[in-house]
Amino acid sequence: MYVLFDVLHLYYLPQYLPVQKKLADQGVTTAFVFYHSTHDHIMEQIASENGLQYIWVENDKEAASYYQQQKADWVFFANSFAYLDDLHQVSKSAQIGHGIGPKSCYYTASDTAMTVRFVEGAYRCERLRSLYPESTFIDVGFSKLDPLFSDEEPGFDMAQLGLDPNKPTLTYAPTFYPSSIECFDKNWPADFNDFNILLKPHYFSIAKEKYHRQKALLEHWASFDNVYLAKETDYNLVPFMASSDILISDASSALFEFAALNKPVIWCDFLKLRWSYRGLFSYRFKKRMDEDFGEYANIAVHAKTYKELRNLVIEQYQQPQLLAPIRAQLAEKLAGRLDGKASERVVAYLMNNAKFIIDPQYENLR
Repeated sequence: MYVLFDVLHLYYLPQYLPVQKKLADQGVTTAFVFYHSTHDHIMEQIASENGLQYIWVENDKEAASYYQQQKADWVFFANSFAYLDDLHQVSKSAQIGHGIGPKSCYYTASDTAMTVRFVEGAYRCERLRSLYPESTFIDVGFSKLDPLFSDEEPGFDMAQLGLDPNKPTLTYAPTFYPSSIECFDKNWPADFNDFNILLKPHYFSIAKEKYHRQKALLEHWASFDNVYLAKETDYNLVPFMASSDILISDASSALFEFAALNKPVIWCDFLKLRWSYRGLFSYRFKKRMDEDFGEYANIAVHAKTYKELRNLVIEQYQQPQLLAPIRAQLAEKLAGRLDGKASERVVAYLMNNAKFIIDPQYENLR
């Protein structure tokens, strides 16, 4: 069997790598398709560290041409792909989500049908089936979290990061939009000097010129002695989750992934919204969020302003059991089975469904 992984963005890798490792254990040949960007050297370093085979493409059209040549059994995607009809003449496609947050795009990503989409939990699986009854959805869990539940991820050595191993550790993991970054106090790490602070922003916050103000703030915060700012090679949230006692975030998938570990999270309700999302246009923000947004909000305590943040962090750190039952309930709804075996279930499906026949006119896949 031959499996390819389409890596349009670096942050797709944490979902792919646990699956790739399980495939390699089974002797399956795999390769990654990277898209050229300003961060090619980062991708090459990560590929080298993980022993990955890879090739480079300029865009999705070039990727599609490569897939036509390779005729792999399966090609993985983390989002939609414009050339699925061409791909399906020679290969099957598999979609695996790159986040479990409250954004509505989680569901619209299935507008174009892959051969199969691997889904996190029975609730989301059934909801997707009701929206797209002609498509195939398989409940496997969330592969990104497998290393945490199988004890394969030890986390960071705080001393090596220049932090104090005797302090509790919090991670601040905001998304790029809508984000809380611009609403934090300029010197907020000083207000939390009794904590180690790990800053793990979304990749776009440090990689895209559009968000240069966010990057400037992050780099300023990194100058504090109790702060470590993720490097470009720290693409994976998993080591941060393994190392942290508590997490601060906003409408980010990170918040739900951390809660799935049954650790406390603080949800920042204070966000920097573009003018086109405010006032009369606030419906656009609501449209961007999933219809279950309100229920998911119960998984965390909410800071309505920055001034509330310190007291909530202390409360949740000292009493992590306060929302534990709710976290456990919603984590299953968001992430499915949390047993470290999501990747195994993905690989089992791939291997059981790898062989297919193509008729001479490429009209039907069976």
